[in-house]
Amino acid sequence: MNDLKYAFYVFLGGCSFGVLSTFVKLGYDYGFSTNQVVGMQFIIGFLMFAGLTLFRKKHTIPTLTFAKLCASGIPMALTGVFYYNSLEYLDASIAIILLFQYTWMGLIVDLIVDKKVPSKTQFVSVALLFIGSLGAVNIFDTSLTSIPIEGLGWGMLAAISFTLFIFVSGRVAAHVPALEKSMIMSIGALIVIILIYPPTYLLTGDYEPSLWILGLILGLFGVVLPPLLFSFSMPQVGNGLGTILSSSELPMAVLMSVIVLHENVTWIQFLGVTIIIIGIIWANLPQIRKYRLAKRI
Repeated sequence: MNDLKYAFYVFLGGCSFGVLSTFVKLGYDYGFSTNQVVGMQFIIGFLMFAGLTLFRKKHTIPTLTFAKLCASGIPMALTGVFYYNSLEYLDASIAIILLFQYTWMGLIVDLIVDKKVPSKTQFVSVALLFIGSLGAVNIFDTSLTSIPIEGLGWGMLAAISFTLFIFVSGRVAAHVPALEKSMIMSIGALIVIILIYPPTYLLTGDYEPSLWILGLILGLFGVVLPPLLFSFSMPQVGNGLGTILSSSELPMAVLMSVIVLHENVTWIQFLGVTIIIIGIIWANLPQIRKYRLAKRI
C-alpha cells in the first residue's frame, strides 16, 4: 500500500506542473513578459515556503548539505526559464511534446548512473506515453515545417533540466525533511532566477497588480508542491518509475486548457490522454499486483 501511496504523490507532483502552461498562456495574453512571469513565480514560491517553515521546529543542516540542496534547485529554476522561453517561439502543443521527452531521458539517467536497465514494463509504458502525448496535444493537426530552431533548443533544454530536477529530488539529501529540503531548493532556484531575470519591475512598480495573483498560482503549483511531493516520494519509487508517473503533467495540461481556456478537445486528444493514463497504470502493475497479493494474505 505504501508503494502505491508514494506513486500517487509523484502523480500529483506531475499534475501540479500540468497546471502551469495554462496560466502562463493567460499571463502572456495579459501582456506580462517572461521576466515577470518566471520571476514572480519563484519569488512568491520562496515566500510561501518561508511562511510554511516559520513556525516549524528547525533542524541543523550541515553547510555542505545546504549547498548541495541549493544547487539542486538550479534545474527547477532552469526548467521554468527554458520552458517559458520555448512558449514564446512555439505553439504550446510543440513545446509540451519537447518537454515530454523527459519520460525517456529519465530511463537513460537510470541506465548511466545506476547501470539499471529499464524493465519491459517500463519500455512498454514509455512507448504508450509517447504515442499518447502525440495525440493529447493533437500534433497531427500542427504544421511542423516552420518550427524555429530557437524554440526547439529551448524545448529540449527544458526536457533535460526537468529530467535532472526529478533525479536530484530523489537523490540529494533524502534524509532531510521534505519541507526543509524543498525550502532550501527554492532558495537556490530563486538565486538563479534573480541572476537571469533581475526583478527591476518590483522596484519601479512597472507591472499590473494581477501579476501577484498569477505569481501566487504559479508559485504554488510550480515551486511549492512539486519539490515537496517529489522529495517525499521519489526516494521510495525510484527515478525510472517516478519519471513515468510524473507524465500526469500532460493530461492535466489538456484538462486545464478545457476548464480555464475553454478549448475544445478532439477525439484524438481524448484518445491520447487515455493512452497516457493506460501507460501510467501499466508502469504501476507490479505495485498493484503486490498490493492485491498482500490483501489476499
